[in-house]
Amino acid sequence: MNTGIISQRYATAFLRYTQERGSAQRVCEQVRSLLADPHGFESGLDEDLELFIAFLTRKSRLSEVRFILNSYVSLYYKSIGVMLAKLTSAREVDSATVQSLCKVLEEHFRCKVNMSFEVDPSLIGGFVVQVGDYLLDASVKNQIETIRRQFVVQNNRIV
Repeated sequence: MNTGIISQRYATAFLRYTQERGSAQRVCEQVRSLLADPHGFESGLDEDLELFIAFLTRKSRLSEVRFILNSYVSLYYKSIGVMLAKLTSAREVDSATVQSLCKVLEEHFRCKVNMSFEVDPSLIGGFVVQVGDYLLDASVKNQIETIRRQFVVQNNRIV
């Protein structure tokens, strides 16, 4: 069974439903916070989201709920002309750099970019930017791994 197809269908139907009811933005914000921290959710669920989760329970689709909700968020932002981007770097980046990167990405993709930021010391240096299916890995960790793979390939040829 293809989880991607299932999640897209349920997410598309749920997005249409919330757009018709005028609750799409509110539900999307709640879904994003729910996906970020499922155990730290203090307030009650939006009525539409609660009904949707009950529907998924009746259809025995709770095992795919994370995929469906992620698809919902992606489809929502796509419907309003915004792309989600994630910047991961080895250390904190100042807001001016993030804003200039957003500007470059907006010019490249010709739409508004909503940037989230994460620090990952394991990158050693550099950064990784993911916008939709586009991934730019300019990290030191990736460069070291590339050199390691080239070294292994060259040594296998010698032996």
